Amino acid sequence: MSPQLIYPLIGAGLFSLGLYGLIVHSHLLRKILAINIMGSGVFLILVALAKRSGEMPDPVPHAMVITGIVVAVSATALALAMMLKLHTETGRTDLPDDQQT
Repeated sequence: MSPQLIYPLIGAGLFSLGLYGLIVHSHLLRKILAINIMGSGVFLILVALAKRSGEMPDPVPHAMVITGIVVAVSATALALAMMLKLHTETGRTDLPDDQQT
């Protein structure tokens, strides 16, 4: 198999694994990690699609991935801070299964 086929397949696998973790787990830290795994899969697919035929790779997807990594780190820090705030307020780190009004 060529790298042009392996990288998008691994990226799709990472995205699927992250989506599964996001749906199955109710613990917030695991959900944050699942979202990070999904993002890594998307970044891998974007880098794999940047290959041009016989030329240098396209720099635009690479720039998008670098920007995405910075945004993902910032969003992860915000999500972790919000999770800690929820833990100090309620003592819980998971989401309730159903909403009661």
